[in-house]
Amino acid sequence: MATAHNGSNLTSNYTSKFVQPPWRVALWSIAYSSVLAVAVFGNLIVMWIILAHKRMRTVTNYFLLNLAFSDASMAAFNTLINFIYAAHGEWYFGEAYCKFHNFFPVTSVFASIYSMSAIAVDRYMAIIHPLKPRLSAKATTGVIVCIWSLAVVLAFPLCYFSTVRTLSGPRSRTLCYVAWPNMADDPFMYHIIVTVLIYVLPLVVMGITYTIVGVTLWGGEIPGDSCDNYHGQLQAKRKVVKMMIIVVVTFALCWLPYHVYFIVTGLNKHLNKWKYIQQVYLSVLWLAMSSTMYNPIIYCCLNSRFRAGFKRAFRWCPFIKVSSYDELELRSARFHPTRQSSMYTLSRMDTTMVVVYDPSESDSGPSGGSGRKHSLSSRKRSYITSRHSEITGCNGGAAKSQNGGAPNAQPEEFS
Repeated sequence: MATAHNGSNLTSNYTSKFVQPPWRVALWSIAYSSVLAVAVFGNLIVMWIILAHKRMRTVTNYFLLNLAFSDASMAAFNTLINFIYAAHGEWYFGEAYCKFHNFFPVTSVFASIYSMSAIAVDRYMAIIHPLKPRLSAKATTGVIVCIWSLAVVLAFPLCYFSTVRTLSGPRSRTLCYVAWPNMADDPFMYHIIVTVLIYVLPLVVMGITYTIVGVTLWGGEIPGDSCDNYHGQLQAKRKVVKMMIIVVVTFALCWLPYHVYFIVTGLNKHLNKWKYIQQVYLSVLWLAMSSTMYNPIIYCCLNSRFRAGFKRAFRWCPFIKVSSYDELELRSARFHPTRQSSMYTLSRMDTTMVVVYDPSESDSGPSGGSGRKHSLSSRKRSYITSRHSEITGCNGGAAKSQNGGAPNAQPEEFS
């Protein structure tokens, strides 16, 4: 996406004043290389944490996996190439990669921001409508496939119209740019469409959903003051929402200057000849590309399970110690907390747990086949009774397990 318009600008606006001194190129190289290293390495660790630990395979984390994959891919395939082309004004990588280079950033950014949007909608449904069924693993996979399919459709024009052109003259050079049918208006109009679809629209959706979720989680009086397990889940949900809001705000701030740059230069084409426009472009491009490296840092700082995963990944470092608590964080819990998100949900479960087996049945019925049915009925009655006491125990104070003890399970931070 970075070179979709920059290539066409260079065709007519490149002059010797855009050649940078070696020291400046070296500084920019360090800045872009740092983004590449942190983004690729950090997002690969995030992917490993989710795929290698069953406890991390949840709906929210599958979307985070897709987000990490798209960020790592864009950082690996586009960050340094974008910098080399922007700094030198010369395309060294052939026509096939020119098409891919213009096509993939839009695809990747689309997949990233709509994965965030899917997480926002999932959090909204889990917290605002807890009684409705959650996405299954198959449905989550289907959503991710749809996201990438729409991304490919949106970015296809860039791939189709991308071309390589060699300019003759005192300084022969090769350009990679998008040869739109109408070079005067098409680039600007396409960027407006892209800005609306992969920036404005998803941010509006996430802003609305997270505002409603935030008011629900932090505003008003929370029912069930005596339920420790409920409040533990409430705190866990607040942590998830807080982390995702930071992820979304970081993305928005990183990409805002980039979109503003192309809108402003599209409206005022004379700015492309400004002496310092290349430095402005490299700055906004670096900020946009840097959005791929912040998410792993945010996860590590704000989520205990991801932090434990990063400790395991860096356990070979002498100053990193993995505690027994960190090991337990990534293990599958033996007892899973209930997925209810409010006391209203618990009340619904309470009313559905009606007495199915009358205790007087234990004294009736002949031996043999009836005894077998009675044995089965007793076991089922015992289970239902214990589940009922666990749920109602939440209202009275401490929740009880089936054996009468406190359940040894922490609320899931990602559910």
